[in-house]
Amino acid sequence: MKGGKSKGESKKADTKLAVNKKAAPATKGGRKPAKGKEPKDPNKPKRPASAFFVFMEEFRKQFNKENPDNRAVSAVGKAAGAKWKSLSEAEKAPYAAKAEKRKAEYEKSLRAYNKKQAEGPAAADEEESEKSESEVHDENDDEDGSDEEDDDE
Repeated sequence: MKGGKSKGESKKADTKLAVNKKAAPATKGGRKPAKGKEPKDPNKPKRPASAFFVFMEEFRKQFNKENPDNRAVSAVGKAAGAKWKSLSEAEKAPYAAKAEKRKAEYEKSLRAYNKKQAEGPAAADEEESEKSESEVHDENDDEDGSDEEDDDE
């Protein structure tokens, strides 16, 4: 039996396969949050953009009009950074004002969000239960309509 595998070799291969299956990396969905960290709430308001990023919104439009062939994100970022550094404080002021306005709106919405969270999940459940009641009523209406059709037959 030249070239054939002995019984010992096949067992080794099987155990290696079993080990590899166990050693597969965990996916993002299967991971537990880090100690002390909770999963992010999708309803939480997003932080506002800084003055530079407010500037970037306008600069991207202008840059893309002037350079339609250049779609590299790095090129836009480098050009915007150089332009931002060359601007005086007076030229940066409108962007800073827009950023402050967005920050005030964010803080207002964050206070409302935190207030809603402090009220507890009972308030959120009431809202959801109202929705589910109407959905249940709609479903019941649909079911009643289908029962009438069955009676006609």
